[in-house]
Amino acid sequence: MGNLRNRAKHQPFEVAALVTTPICGILLLALDVRPPSVQMSMPEPIQVGWEVALVVVGLGGLLGILWPGQLSTGLGVELASVLVLGTITGMYAVALVAVAGQQGVVAASLIAAVPAGSFWRAAQIAIDLRCLAKGHQCSTHRRVVEGVT
Repeated sequence: MGNLRNRAKHQPFEVAALVTTPICGILLLALDVRPPSVQMSMPEPIQVGWEVALVVVGLGGLLGILWPGQLSTGLGVELASVLVLGTITGMYAVALVAVAGQQGVVAASLIAAVPAGSFWRAAQIAIDLRCLAKGHQCSTHRRVVEGVT
């Protein structure tokens, strides 16, 4: 069946984002500082939830990639994480444009690459899970089992 931990080797940008995300969330929580765009556009409870979500999503996504048990469980955890990652980074991009206007377009465009990549990855995982559910009859099964998802 191949080494399932090799899956992380084939998604370096996802892994980099998932490693960075909890670090950012922990720093935001520990230092009690927030970007001005977040402070101005989100109510306080949403800000705290956004910071906690950064930590949970990063750790959860890495857990899903390194899941030692069934492949489908690991992919499900990873799927949930990348969907939430796309949502919370999309929130930040919108907050940045809402507060900074045209001056924030460049930064928001770069940040918007994270949700775009996250949702793209989520679609790949959904296809892989569907193939696994069909009993490995899809052509992507070989890709999933060999760790090239």
